[in-house]
Amino acid sequence: MSNGYDRKRVLVTGGAGFLGSHLCERLLKDGAEVICADNYFTGRRANIGHLLNHSSFELLRHDVTFPLYVEVDQIYNLACPASPIHYQHDPVQTTKTSVHGAINMLGLAKRTGARILQASTSEVYGDPVVHPQTEEYWGNVNPIGPRACYDEGKRCAETLFFDYYRQFQLPIRVVRIFNTYGPRMHPHDGRVVSNFIMQALTHQPITLYGDGSQTRSFCYVDDLIEGFVRFMALDGDEPGPLNLGNPGEFTMIELAELVLRLTGSRSAILHHPLPADDPRQRRPDITKAAQKLDWRPLIPLEDGLERTIAYFRHLIDNS
Repeated sequence: MSNGYDRKRVLVTGGAGFLGSHLCERLLKDGAEVICADNYFTGRRANIGHLLNHSSFELLRHDVTFPLYVEVDQIYNLACPASPIHYQHDPVQTTKTSVHGAINMLGLAKRTGARILQASTSEVYGDPVVHPQTEEYWGNVNPIGPRACYDEGKRCAETLFFDYYRQFQLPIRVVRIFNTYGPRMHPHDGRVVSNFIMQALTHQPITLYGDGSQTRSFCYVDDLIEGFVRFMALDGDEPGPLNLGNPGEFTMIELAELVLRLTGSRSAILHHPLPADDPRQRRPDITKAAQKLDWRPLIPLEDGLERTIAYFRHLIDNS
């Protein structure tokens, strides 16, 4: 399967964020001309600092809730705060970013004829009553809860993408991302991997919500980006949605104990009440990704955590 990025102009919204910066790096490596757009709400210039002098990289400070007028061949729409701390900070703006951002990027794709990928989320499944989650599952989401700005915003974005696909025959790709981790995660995003690692490295108590029996599946960022690129390069009419994540399932207490072992930390584990609408189980069924893309995660959790710990250790040492 050829990625076919030689001399293609590719827009990455949210390109200075955790996932976006890794995607920009990969696209440049594959020969694309990359336009990175970010408003720096959660993205950081430091994430793409090493790309600024690349002759095929262009950085725009832009908020996707406003239209963007550029000429591109492909669009990866990643712009949206993705951790509860950040997306609940301004929930109205979070919904606007998902919905208005989708409308603006779909409009751009329609005008330019660009293929467009929407970074959706496993949060569209809510607190699932089906396990593992397949793409056919419609979800169990609280539409008026504190997480709804993100969950329902992403669900509405998917609606818009498929309506543009049906109404205008727009070439879309929709991926549902399950928990992803790796270097360049925001150190204070409140996600479980970054939380545990930062707490362990700074000798703070590990905050575990509930009894720690709730499960998540953790995909290393390089594996996820490979799935993005393969799906975008896939020939034919394949809109998705497509689950991308690691089907390996771990309890939160298992993750905490693994982080403590890998960091050599003696931090205590403190239990706190579960947040509202926190899913009890989360695990992707990736049968479709394996069949359509010949894709599966390759990096084991322990290896990925070691790389992520090294990144955060360097961040702390140089702060």
